[in-house]
Amino acid sequence: MTEPSQIAEAVPSAEHTKLDIHDIMRILPHRYPFLLIDRVVDVVRMQRIVAIKNVTINEPFFAGHFPNMPIMPGVLIVEAVAQAGGALLLTEIKDREHKLMVFTGIEKARFRRPVVPGDQLRIEVDVKAWRGDAVRMQGNAFVEDKRVAEAIVTCRLIDRDRGRGGQAETDEAVPE
Repeated sequence: MTEPSQIAEAVPSAEHTKLDIHDIMRILPHRYPFLLIDRVVDVVRMQRIVAIKNVTINEPFFAGHFPNMPIMPGVLIVEAVAQAGGALLLTEIKDREHKLMVFTGIEKARFRRPVVPGDQLRIEVDVKAWRGDAVRMQGNAFVEDKRVAEAIVTCRLIDRDRGRGGQAETDEAVPE
């Protein structure tokens, strides 16, 4: 794929891009057991991303959700949507190693079908509004051709220093 020194330049300049797990880990701060996207199959700068999560029985959450009937928690599907959106957005940020993209809202979340071990989750995220450091995105998750979940997520870019004891901005408006 892309060389480490080229990822900051290559991803933002490409109209359509694919990312493997190494590229994703250069962009997102998440790590096991909370990195919830495995591959990006398409990126359209500042507009859209399509990511894949391979769901296996080895996921740590299946031990308790639910014993003898493993179902991926809906909140983790929404988190995967946010991570995919974060991968899209953070490619536009030159000093992303000093920034975090944090949730500021989840709206209209719907869970239509259970996601179980063996499923491949396809996460499609479209930017609805992007103003300054705030973004509103529509996320849809599919298994094969069936939509399993959807949500509108809002996020804000913050300095990592604020995450270490600084006060988070929670009452500022996010673009509509």
